[in-house]
Amino acid sequence: MSRLNSRLNYQASRFLTSAPTLARCPPDEGAEVAFAGRSNAGKSSAINALTRQKALARTSKTPGRTQLINFFTLGEDSGHRLVDLPGYGYAKVPEQVKLEWQRHLSDYLRRRGSLRGLVLVMDVRHPLTEFDQTLLGWADEAGMPVHILLTKADKLKSGAAKSALQQVRSRLREWEDLVSIQLFSALKKQGIEEVHERLDQWLLDAEPS
Repeated sequence: MSRLNSRLNYQASRFLTSAPTLARCPPDEGAEVAFAGRSNAGKSSAINALTRQKALARTSKTPGRTQLINFFTLGEDSGHRLVDLPGYGYAKVPEQVKLEWQRHLSDYLRRRGSLRGLVLVMDVRHPLTEFDQTLLGWADEAGMPVHILLTKADKLKSGAAKSALQQVRSRLREWEDLVSIQLFSALKKQGIEEVHERLDQWLLDAEPS
């Protein structure tokens, strides 16, 4: 089958529910892919671009305000979901709140059986922050595949963006069996088909026949 056209209809994505903790998440069945990243890395914009919707994932003028795990279903009867994890690392919140966010994120990544992969969103100009590396560590412990989006690629000239991509790829060489990386721009709609292909692979190809 040609991979030029997505096999799942991401434009049919609809909000399902929000959960403050793993225990309040929807039933752990079907297949889902989670999106994570620092609050100012463009995660909501990436989700909106991938689903071709303007406001499926809420963008906030105060990064880090959302502390909930948000679930979106790919159609009413679909067992496939996209998950928007809380942004972290930028908001001016008490340290105790940050630690609580970390605990819920860690629980979700390690214990969620229906989770097939993690899309880690990084600003191409500021990749591999301490938080990014923490998430990669959790994913590594869980054996969870990660696809990195180097967002806001339109902010750099083509050569500089490609150089940033190669630098990140080089730094993550030890994890190359679990991690894949690409450039992405929500504004220019760059890299959308490549992400759809990866999501299709995780959500469909891993399903039992």
